[in-house]
Amino acid sequence: MAQIDLKQVKELRDRTQAGLNDCKSALSEAEGDMEKAVEIILKKGLAKSAKRAGAIAAEGAVSAFVDASGQSGVIVEVNIQTDFAARNADFLKFVDGVVAAASNAKTGADLGAEPFPGGPTVEDARQALVGKLGENITVRRWDRLIVEAGLVHAYIHMGGKVGALLAVKASPEGAKSAPLKKFMEETSMQIAAMTPSFLSVSDVDSDVKARQADIFDSQLKDEGKPDEVRGKIVEGKIAKWMKEICLLEQMSVIDNEKTIKAQVADLNKQVGPVELAGFVCYTRGEGIETKKDDFAAEATRMAQG
Repeated sequence: MAQIDLKQVKELRDRTQAGLNDCKSALSEAEGDMEKAVEIILKKGLAKSAKRAGAIAAEGAVSAFVDASGQSGVIVEVNIQTDFAARNADFLKFVDGVVAAASNAKTGADLGAEPFPGGPTVEDARQALVGKLGENITVRRWDRLIVEAGLVHAYIHMGGKVGALLAVKASPEGAKSAPLKKFMEETSMQIAAMTPSFLSVSDVDSDVKARQADIFDSQLKDEGKPDEVRGKIVEGKIAKWMKEICLLEQMSVIDNEKTIKAQVADLNKQVGPVELAGFVCYTRGEGIETKKDDFAAEATRMAQG
């Protein structure tokens, strides 16, 4: 019989989220063959079931689609419990189906009630897949961008970890131009890399700025900065913060001597009037609190009986 060590047990647990004793038993049955052990875990239904509504799903994928006209696009985030299951072919097929459902839905619709390709509804397909994979799955969010004249571009980074959708208004001639398409590709990557929160300074609500100013002021106060100088320092910090959170104010990651706003101005000279109409950026699992397993503590408990 193959010798099973804790490193192998931990790897199998990370891949399947099954219990330690189940992982150890599966590895013993598989005589140390990791792939065979994974198959045993799945066949026996030992991968953690997520049929409970409260099971945390923070893995999964962000995906997007732009229609043939190039003027309408959707972006979705679909979550599942483990990275292992997120690579499952059935899950990836489900994500594609959700994107298709979103592309046919009205803006703001509840995707769960929308028709799913090959099945009654997205929610029906979700429940069926939960039963098959034994993990909780959530269709967390979706959005759409449309322009009557211009282009919409989608970019997905790191296999669905981050996704960006960008809409730009332009003339029919400008929309066909290579410079505009290049700009949209690069700016979509900029959005995914720098994850701005707003398009322009004017989009930042006054209460958002006020809250951030209070944070900066409190930090300066803790540092011992006197009242008479804190105001000016806070103003400078807010100005710098705006350049970080507003897409148009960010320095380009491609041409780090120009802001996105300056690039738009250059583009106007090349292809005619161009205006950024909006963007959406999703980071997979963003804002979802996940439980961190203490493997060492659990291994100690197992050893103690």
